[in-house]
Amino acid sequence: MKPPPFDYHAPRTLGEALDVLAGTGEHGKVLAGGQSLIPLMNMRLAAPAHLVDVNRLGGLAAVETGPDGVRVGALARHAQVERSAGAAAVQPLLRQALRLVAHPVIRNRGTAVGSLVHADPAAELPAVLALLGGSVRLARRGGTRDVAAGEFFTGPLESALRPGELAVSAFFPALPARSGTAFREVSRRHGDYALAGVAALVRLDGDLRVAEARAACVSAGPVPVVVDVTAACGAAPAGAADWEAAARAVRERIEPEDDIHATAHYRRHLTGVLAAQALREAARAAAENAGENAAGRAGEQAAGRAAADAAGREGAHG
Repeated sequence: MKPPPFDYHAPRTLGEALDVLAGTGEHGKVLAGGQSLIPLMNMRLAAPAHLVDVNRLGGLAAVETGPDGVRVGALARHAQVERSAGAAAVQPLLRQALRLVAHPVIRNRGTAVGSLVHADPAAELPAVLALLGGSVRLARRGGTRDVAAGEFFTGPLESALRPGELAVSAFFPALPARSGTAFREVSRRHGDYALAGVAALVRLDGDLRVAEARAACVSAGPVPVVVDVTAACGAAPAGAADWEAAARAVRERIEPEDDIHATAHYRRHLTGVLAAQALREAARAAAENAGENAAGRAGEQAAGRAAADAAGREGAHG
């Protein structure tokens, strides 16, 4: 099938792109990766009068990492973020989730920010952003605004993006100390949208007890559903927490629907199973990270003592 007629725009600067979007308003649609938009247009499910291709804009393809988190530019492809060692070190959930997104050929072209703007509740990255409490930066002629994940996703395939705005980046906060993450999903075939999926984050306290546990559910409602299950864990040690109780808490919060792929009852059950698995895996990762941090501090202290002893011996000989 072919898309309906449209006017094509290929701006070469961000300012030019924002001017075009301001002029086209609700009749304009941004083209970045196009892995969702083009099929929708070909099936006549989307019919923008103006297509604004932003692939020529410089500076929007960066993946920037820092102690506070990872900022992903609008033109950074899934594969680019997935392969970024810096991004994986700062926030490992990004790589864990992106490995499950579609197929390599799609990840090579599709963009992370585009997936967020598409706002499909069956997609992985919206759940990741919601779980981490990230944000999306939106630019328009005359200014920018940052929208928190909890306010960005407003419904199935609906976001807080307004006519005339361009999503220029997304921010994923760094993994806290003594924390771990995991992502589990089930699909009919690898690369298909998940029948159900769960992103999990577990943070431990200094005694390696569960201080925080949260899960974000895929295909469980009109937007990503984030459930705080900390109370269900009862501040238990990471290896002895009641993750089945946490799974029950997740099942009670979600509102899946029947469709041609699965019943709501099956999705609710499956989401609970995946929640228990993902939370348990995240807790193990948190314990390992806590152990590595403790070993690292011990090594630094031992090296400091050795250096002090060496300096003392040299002083004595002098």
